[in-house]
Amino acid sequence: MSSERIRVAILDDYQNVAFKFGDWSGIKDRLLIDTYPDTTNDEDILAKRLEPYTIICTMRERTKIRASLLDRLPNLRLITTTGPYNAGIDVAYAKTKGVITCGTGGKGNSTLEHIWALILATARHIVIEDARVKASAVPWQVTIPMGLAGRTLGLVGVGRLGSATGKIAKAFGMEVIGWSPNLTPDRAEKEGVTYVATKEELLKRSDIVSIHMVLSERTQRMITAADLALLKPTAFFINTSRGPLVDESALIEVLQQKKIAGAGLDVFDEEPLPLDHPIRKLTNVTLSPHTGYVSDSNYEAFWGHTVENIAAFLDGRPTRVIG
Repeated sequence: MSSERIRVAILDDYQNVAFKFGDWSGIKDRLLIDTYPDTTNDEDILAKRLEPYTIICTMRERTKIRASLLDRLPNLRLITTTGPYNAGIDVAYAKTKGVITCGTGGKGNSTLEHIWALILATARHIVIEDARVKASAVPWQVTIPMGLAGRTLGLVGVGRLGSATGKIAKAFGMEVIGWSPNLTPDRAEKEGVTYVATKEELLKRSDIVSIHMVLSERTQRMITAADLALLKPTAFFINTSRGPLVDESALIEVLQQKKIAGAGLDVFDEEPLPLDHPIRKLTNVTLSPHTGYVSDSNYEAFWGHTVENIAAFLDGRPTRVIG
């Protein structure tokens, strides 16, 4: 590589953790780094902002690097992403333009921990009671939590996270059932999950439904308004995977009309969630700002590996290449 300092843009680092958890000291003298913590979906703004950069560091799927944007970034040679893959980057098209994409590993069980934090906070109405205690509200107790023992957890998706979620449910004495388009009885049995043949059966039987699917063209809006209508009025709906897996407007309507007991949501169609979004006004939801993957240990891996990837690229031997 040239001795000229390379321009680097760090995108969407909401918490300013890139420099806290990554040791840039070995390469900082070779780089000119700018950070852009604000996410924008305006391609004209992105193209103007990112045109000078040789390296773009992305945080998860917050900023989409599509083919049309790549065509407007003539200086770009490397995209790094936190995590092992990023559906928001057109990796195949980037490769045709000579742009390398590199990912990172992770560390710990942050997402699994968050799934259960959200399930428990939702089923036990922790947020409601917390706010009331802090506001000195009376009466002292107003909600009645759902006891988990003997209840049914329905897993839409029984991959790594789904099966791990089910194992923990059994520690609470729950029955665990599972469905996905590709789930087989043998695989369900191997994961310790009771197989159900249809999505409709799972939704009707479950006291808590938790989504664990990868977003794709095939799975987008896989939970429809008709599906949500099958849930018990006492059921809770949990989504820590991706917002567009669910018909968000239909979910909002179900919650507004109190047709289910509530929802725990870490993901949304648009992120960050707009300030005037109707989900923010609902009283029967527990919300978190897509922090399922966030932990100190995961950030150490994300940004430590990002620095390593940039160093390897500068030395002409890129590592952790995607695609």
